[in-house]
Amino acid sequence: MQRPGRLDSWVFDLPVQELRRGYRSDVYFWRSKIALEKAGRHPRVTMQVFQKHKAILCGIDEAVAVLRLASGRFRDYQRAYRLFDELIRLKNEARRYFLSDRQKYLDTVRRKIELSEQLDREWQHGFGELEVLALRDGDEIAPWETVMHITGDYTLFAHLETIYLGVLARRTRIATNVRRVVQAASGKKVLFFPARFDHWAVQGGDGYAAYVGGAHGVSTDAQAAWWGAEASGTVPHALIASTGGDTVEAVRMFGAAYPRVNLVALVDFHNDCVGTALECARALGDELWAVRLDTSENLVDRSIIPEMGEFTPTGVAPELVCKVREALDREGFEHIRIVVSGGFTAEKVARFEEQGAPVDAYGVGSCLVQGAYDFTADVVRVDGRPCAKAGRRFRANPRLQLVR
Repeated sequence: MQRPGRLDSWVFDLPVQELRRGYRSDVYFWRSKIALEKAGRHPRVTMQVFQKHKAILCGIDEAVAVLRLASGRFRDYQRAYRLFDELIRLKNEARRYFLSDRQKYLDTVRRKIELSEQLDREWQHGFGELEVLALRDGDEIAPWETVMHITGDYTLFAHLETIYLGVLARRTRIATNVRRVVQAASGKKVLFFPARFDHWAVQGGDGYAAYVGGAHGVSTDAQAAWWGAEASGTVPHALIASTGGDTVEAVRMFGAAYPRVNLVALVDFHNDCVGTALECARALGDELWAVRLDTSENLVDRSIIPEMGEFTPTGVAPELVCKVREALDREGFEHIRIVVSGGFTAEKVARFEEQGAPVDAYGVGSCLVQGAYDFTADVVRVDGRPCAKAGRRFRANPRLQLVR
C-alpha cells in the first residue's frame, strides 16, 4: 500500500496567521499558553499523541507542518492582537468586495498582505527549539500506540493541540476506511468518490488520505493535488438527462470532448443495465473502456425481475453484474470493463468478491468519510520527570523517527 515520503509544509496551504494566533484552536489552549508566559513559566514537556484503534495513520506530515509554521510566540502581544484583528476584518471585507467592487477588493488584498508581513515580523519561530519524533503517513498502528512525541517548551506549541489532533483524526479516518475497502476488493481498483457527501474544503487532505489508504483514483482535481495526480470520472446521469435520456449520445459526446480520457458509460439511466451496456458497446466498440452500474437501491433492474426470490435483487447486485458481463462477452466485448457504485461499503465489496462478481473497479463514496479515529495528546513528562494525568504514562515507541 501507499507509504509516501514526507510532504513539504507548503503543500497544505495552512492559514498560518490564524494558527499562530490560536484563532482556530480551543480557546483554553491559547489562554493556557498566555497564562504560563505571563507567569514566566516555561516547562519543558513531552507531549504524547495516540489513538485507541487499529488504523492506518495519516496526517503526520500535515501535523508537523502545523508545528513547523506556527510554534512560537509574538514579541509584542498587544500589537499582534491589533494587527490580527485588522487582518480578519480585511479578510471579511475582501469577500464582500470580490463581486461588487473589483478595485476595492484588490486594495484590500494588498493591505492584507502588508498586515500579514507585519505579523510575520512580530513572530518568533519556535519549531527549532522542539524535538519531534513521529511515525509516517501510511504506517499501520495499534491501539494506544504512540504516533508522536513533541518535546520542548510547552508555551511554544500549547495553542496548536486542537489543530494537529483534528488533522490526524480526519486523515487517519479516511485512510483507514479506504484501506478496509481496498483489502476487501482483493486487488480490484477502488475509486474514491465521496466528494459530494462532505464539505468542499476538505478535498485536498481527504484525497491524499485516500491515496495513502490505497485508492486508485479520485473524482476531483483538488483531491489529487497533494500527490500530483489528476481526477477521473464517468458520464453523470445529468448529462444523459440533458440529451433527452439518450445514453449512447451522451457517452459519444463526452468521448468527443475528452478523447484521451478512458470512456466509461453509465448504463442504469433506464433501469436496464444489460440493454444499455450492449447499446453503448455496439455503438462505440473499442472506444468504450468500461460500463458503470449505479442502480438505485430502491429499484430492481429489469433483467433481474424474472429471477427474483433467491437473492436480494435491489440496486447493484452480484447477479446483475454477472448478467452484464455475460451479455458483453456473448457479443465479443470482453475488453469492456465493469465498474460498480452505489452504496458500497467494505462489507458489500467483500460480499461481491466472495460471490465472484466479475467487477473490475469499485466506486465507493460516503462510507469512506464515516466513523471516528479520535486522537488524544497528553503531557507525560515535565522537565524530564514523569508527570501525567491518572491513567496515562509515557509510552516509548522504537518506530518513531526524528523529524528534521
